[in-house]
Amino acid sequence: MPNNVLQQVQTYQMANLAFLLNSFAFLKNSNKKFKNFQEIQNQLGSTVTFELPPRFTTTASLIAQFQSAEQRVQSLTVDQQLSVSYEFTAQQMVFNDIEGYMNRWGKAATKEMGTQIESFAALQCVQAPYRFFGDGVTQINSYGQLASALALFRNYGAAPQNTQGYLSDVAIPAIINSGLQQFALNRNNTSAMSWELGEYSNCSWFESNLLPVHIAGSEGQAGQTLTVVSVVKDANDAVTQIVFSGTSAANDANSVKLYDKFQFNDAVAGQPNMRYLTFIGHKVSANPVQFRATANAGSTAGSQVTVNVYPPLKASAGKDQNINNEIAAGMQVSVLPSHRAGMICSGEPLFLAMPRLPDQSPYTTANEADEDSGASFRMTMGAQFGLNSYGMIHDAIYGVTAVPEYTMSVIFPL
Repeated sequence: MPNNVLQQVQTYQMANLAFLLNSFAFLKNSNKKFKNFQEIQNQLGSTVTFELPPRFTTTASLIAQFQSAEQRVQSLTVDQQLSVSYEFTAQQMVFNDIEGYMNRWGKAATKEMGTQIESFAALQCVQAPYRFFGDGVTQINSYGQLASALALFRNYGAAPQNTQGYLSDVAIPAIINSGLQQFALNRNNTSAMSWELGEYSNCSWFESNLLPVHIAGSEGQAGQTLTVVSVVKDANDAVTQIVFSGTSAANDANSVKLYDKFQFNDAVAGQPNMRYLTFIGHKVSANPVQFRATANAGSTAGSQVTVNVYPPLKASAGKDQNINNEIAAGMQVSVLPSHRAGMICSGEPLFLAMPRLPDQSPYTTANEADEDSGASFRMTMGAQFGLNSYGMIHDAIYGVTAVPEYTMSVIFPL
């Protein structure tokens, strides 16, 4: 046998494996009316303000009683930024065919960034709504529960078009299975074949593996029932602060956390049941009075905690009246435990802004879009003079907001 000396040659082949994608339901379905608001005429600064429908109240008389007209507005601010950057040497560019592989680097970068923006948009499930469905203990696993959630959402008042629901992806199979267990020859065929909710009860349902988790304060984690001691009202006679007794511990800095959610309890001795009024018309609805904390709050040595609440809760007459009874000492509330939050909304109230960044002359600059997330990014490529470094930067700025009264959280236990 000849004593051959052979060189092993290494090769690197493109496999074209698909990326391990996350869901991009929020980015794909967000309202992009102000996506490029820097191009709106006379727009200056990083915030755009958009109008909300006005509110009025009626008088049971033909004699005019003029009331003040208020332009209600909400702001959308571009206050987020992110980037992915990487570099190569000249040798790597030449011998490793970096330029031929550049499309894969770019796609990987934009999908990473798109996931971060999607996750940030999903935070609105926790931050925007003050109403919620679910107690954080009972699993949401049936069509009946979705129907109940939609009924309460619409009972309060809801935009009739573009109703959307965002649910935990791991909850979908049990919900579908609950429908399949109903004996019917021709119902549920679509969901049975696809194991997707799709359209149900005039709502488009989407699944997400990026729903946010809210870690509750001590009261929520302890399943504590708090009792109203007193309230603080603003100039509009609306309650903006409530002092509660009965915290789980005294001098606890973590008693209540920002975005903790509360609900007034029914059947409290000597107290009426608290209900929201419909947003338009001010008629008593079936919705229990729920609210969210707008700041962290610690308990006192006397086991009391003062909670700043949203929305302001107003029982006296006027266009902002939203509850059926004055909040009184002795009323009780329950606090949601830590949970994962989805959302139901209508009327496209989730707004995304992603202004186009300027070119970075003299470097090569392009704008690119990720076909999976729908997000758009700036890509810049250039060399550092004399440093044998060729760099690529993908970056974006963005902002997200949602209109609270058009939304309702869907609460999934952890």
